[in-house]
Amino acid sequence: MKKPSRRHFRANLRYLRALVRRFRTTLVLSAVLFLGGPLLFHWRFRTPEGQRIDFGEALHHTYFLLYGQPSLPYVDDWLVELLNVVIPPTGIALVADGVVRFAYLFFARHKNDKEWIEVVSETMKGHVVVCGAGRVGYRVVTQLREMGRDVVVVEKREDAAFVSALRDELVPLLIDDTRSPLCLPRTNVKDASAIVCATDDDLANLNIALDARKLNPNIRVVIRLFDDDLSGKVRETFKAEALSSSSLAAPAMALAAMDPRIVHSFHLSKHLMVVSHFEARLGLPGLTISEVRDRFGCLALSLQRGAEETLHPPGDEVIRPGDVLSLQASYPEYRRLRAFTHEAEPPLWSHHEAVAVPTPPARKVG
Repeated sequence: MKKPSRRHFRANLRYLRALVRRFRTTLVLSAVLFLGGPLLFHWRFRTPEGQRIDFGEALHHTYFLLYGQPSLPYVDDWLVELLNVVIPPTGIALVADGVVRFAYLFFARHKNDKEWIEVVSETMKGHVVVCGAGRVGYRVVTQLREMGRDVVVVEKREDAAFVSALRDELVPLLIDDTRSPLCLPRTNVKDASAIVCATDDDLANLNIALDARKLNPNIRVVIRLFDDDLSGKVRETFKAEALSSSSLAAPAMALAAMDPRIVHSFHLSKHLMVVSHFEARLGLPGLTISEVRDRFGCLALSLQRGAEETLHPPGDEVIRPGDVLSLQASYPEYRRLRAFTHEAEPPLWSHHEAVAVPTPPARKVG
């Protein structure tokens, strides 16, 4: 993850770029006023002796015209008098509009105002919008930022669990009701690559997904749902990635109860896949990584030898006694390898060993 100071510097650059883009009309008109006006005065204004004034004097006159204090005398020239009449109200409007709007946006930045979040979001393309600043949403944001992705978070409640933590990490966080028609446009969802609906309300997540697809038909949608039946229907109907908390937790809890060596599990189509640790004792020493794969269908994710750990060890690496292998395989293949290494079935419960598996929060009612 990037250092906070670097992220802060990047956020300031983005903010400056966004302000310049938002004030581009004001800046262009101001440039025309303070360059074009003096040039016209320099070209048309004549002193009683018939001489032109220099550019500096013309700029001085243009500046003080804004305050109703012309520094040059009256001359009988229609263009000069037209400029004397037009510049004061035009200049005052430009300055007042620019200063007031710029000051508002500058101070809104420190208040985490909706306007500030909207300005920052406008500078992003291909970012990910995460709806929900609870435990799941915070972990999703952390993972995305570790992968170098830009993230904008939307949360309904100011007192949500991880609002302060996200702000401390300088993550753009919009406090707004997702049902508001202006909420998702403020996150620049039309230029986002994906949206993660991670609130604790199934109906709210579905509404967010539909609104996001309406604004950006090509956006990738990931929805957190508590209802298993609903997740399957949403996946088929809306072509969205609908994940049920209970379906994700069930394999991990069941296999953790059966075997504490299994550190992770997931379903791949109809296959139950597991990730487990094996210490090389009987059977494994002397085999190569390729032989373990070919004979048992187990893929070696890492090999730890002493204090050194190697990710994706080469196939010709010979396993030594005491090596610790992290292997991925289907559950039947895992059981076959365990039988080959003569490891006994672990007890379902031991007084000295407990496995904690995160459980999904209770479903919101009403």
